[in-house]
Amino acid sequence: MPEAAVPPTPPVPLTALLAREDLGLRQLAGPPAEGVVVHWVHTSEMADPYPYLLGGELLLSAGVHIPRAAGPGTSYFDDYVSRIVAAGGAALGFGVAPVHDTVPQALVAACAAHGLPLLEVPPRTTFSGVARAVWQLMARARLAELRRVTEAQQSLATAASRPDPVPSVLRQLAQRLGGWAVLYGPEGTEIAGAGREPGDEARGALTRLGEVVRPPAARPGPTSPLAVRTTEPGAPPPPERPATAASPDPNRPAPSSATDSVAGQHLAAYSLGAGHGFVLGVAAPQRTPGDHTVASVAAVLLSLLTGEQQSGTGAARSSALVRMLLGVSPGEVASLLGDGPWVVVRARPDGDGAPDPVAASALGAALGSALVDPAGDVVRVLVPADRAPADPLPGWTLGVSAAVEPEDWPTADTQAARALTRARATRAPLLRHGARPALTDLVPPGEAAAHARALLDPVTARPALTETLRTWLSLHGSWDRTAVALSVHRNTVRQRIARCAALLATDLDDPDVRMELWFALRHI
Repeated sequence: MPEAAVPPTPPVPLTALLAREDLGLRQLAGPPAEGVVVHWVHTSEMADPYPYLLGGELLLSAGVHIPRAAGPGTSYFDDYVSRIVAAGGAALGFGVAPVHDTVPQALVAACAAHGLPLLEVPPRTTFSGVARAVWQLMARARLAELRRVTEAQQSLATAASRPDPVPSVLRQLAQRLGGWAVLYGPEGTEIAGAGREPGDEARGALTRLGEVVRPPAARPGPTSPLAVRTTEPGAPPPPERPATAASPDPNRPAPSSATDSVAGQHLAAYSLGAGHGFVLGVAAPQRTPGDHTVASVAAVLLSLLTGEQQSGTGAARSSALVRMLLGVSPGEVASLLGDGPWVVVRARPDGDGAPDPVAASALGAALGSALVDPAGDVVRVLVPADRAPADPLPGWTLGVSAAVEPEDWPTADTQAARALTRARATRAPLLRHGARPALTDLVPPGEAAAHARALLDPVTARPALTETLRTWLSLHGSWDRTAVALSVHRNTVRQRIARCAALLATDLDDPDVRMELWFALRHI
């Protein structure tokens, strides 16, 4: 039987056609309709329709081709049905009228013998009506599939911006495909996986399929555990697999993707585009036309998360870094990084633990900037002002500075740090530095700074006291929220504030004192 050249449009289940009351179709023979799908409709009155079929058709005929001599004692119907089956036809629809009053019993027997679903098309139903119904059902299925793929793309992009991007993308992919998704490293080991794990046979076949798409330069050597298969003494040899899955030709370029079916599982492997040997593997009990698109989107995202892209932009960033290290001011190299002004975004992942470099890169990608600095439990990102985040990012708490020119990047970093502190204390997913004209602008900066140094001199020598006082005032004297913001115990906050009050010899419950101290703290 030739391989069916099926279109990318989702096929129509035969049960959906039988359920259409306006068609009135009735199955007379063949296997149950639940496992049969129709890819297109073709009408033919040829005695041998084989040359005109591509496979997957619902073939419609009114029996014009049936000779008068055909009957139970001849082989005509058996030959006719066998040719349809050999061409890959999905089902046969026989129109009752105008030629035949009933479906020939010899045709019913032949379809039953060859396992071809036979449908009776009543006189009131035209063949064009059947075709139109198939196209309508295909259009609905296509629209539903496009909607599913679009939603999957959006959810995968959101997952890639989370603090744990690789596991999040794999979880989302496994959920969308209803199976298992796994990331293989350059050595063929499983780095991360999510979803319902398949059996050992399918799992082993998927590992071997990953070797087919892995670039030859990144494949394990002859001493690798993937290249040498061992068995216990006396154990039977491992089952043979197709040569394409077990032993890829090292002299041929690897394909970007490969598929297989093992133990009731549809397997697919995708080479990640960074060229470092990472492979995405997918195993699912069923496969729809849109699944390849969804998995391809995940492969692109994982390629960005697992590899470094070398480009002219990257060279410009390296040049800017070198020049700054050699003493050039930020303003002189800013043009290499892009147009300003800029904002600094400080981000901290929700929950415990520091973000890894992959998570930091994913955050930068979500913000549209490659200027990322993972420092401890906080990630700093330098972002063009026109790309400043407008909405929170799932899994992150963000503090955003005001838009500044390159000379004021250190100030913006301080603003972002304070905004992040307030965001964590108030449990807000995103806070921006409030840059607007204020009364402090009426005082010359030099005089304001001198006043601040004189007023706060007793505490500025102790940075912990200064930062505690600043945070406590910004949070309106809340002990608990200040403790959360500074990651200390509330009693520590009380002790530090009491120490500040003693060193400054002032009453911190007085709102006028608080206002003056806040004014001074903004100028140091």
